[in-house]
Amino acid sequence: MALVNTPDALLVSQYVAGDESALAALINRHQSKIYGFIYSKVGDHDVSDDIFQDTFMKVIRTLKSDSYNEEGKFLPWVMRIAHNLVVDHFRKGKKMPLFRETEEFSIFSVLSDDVPNMEARMITSQVEKDLKKLIDELPDDQREVLIMRIYQDLSFKEIAEATDVSINTALGRMRYALMNLRKLINKHQIILTN
Repeated sequence: MALVNTPDALLVSQYVAGDESALAALINRHQSKIYGFIYSKVGDHDVSDDIFQDTFMKVIRTLKSDSYNEEGKFLPWVMRIAHNLVVDHFRKGKKMPLFRETEEFSIFSVLSDDVPNMEARMITSQVEKDLKKLIDELPDDQREVLIMRIYQDLSFKEIAEATDVSINTALGRMRYALMNLRKLINKHQIILTN
């Protein structure tokens, strides 16, 4: 049976009933979003791999112990587990996450005029560096929502579920993040257009 179009909730039931391929289908379906989320937080592939594996170990333990009850909300539940493991990672290391740019998570990847000239590329690169510095100055909760929304393309509903807050709180944090970013841009007199 093809598992590609099977809903998450049904795959979870099939896995709990002993069908290992159902778990593989769930992991394949969601791994890029979950891994992308983890990597955007830690900025290190080895650490991200470890946290990703720990996330699914926890998923497997919970499913096997029959204590999973998030009806039809598999991805937000897994994202919450990943989020908590990322927080644990930084608590253990006593350091705040660094935000590192990758090809996948560039806010400017959508701003391309096919073949930008050297000067345009240099300006864009400088603007990205300036913007990253400003994002790093935001309070943790605001920076987290901004990164999840812009760099990971998560909906506010997904952000709310992953960070365990209400949608209104997630929206509020985004609003404050953008207001603070605007203030920082003015304060540092950064020009965001070329």
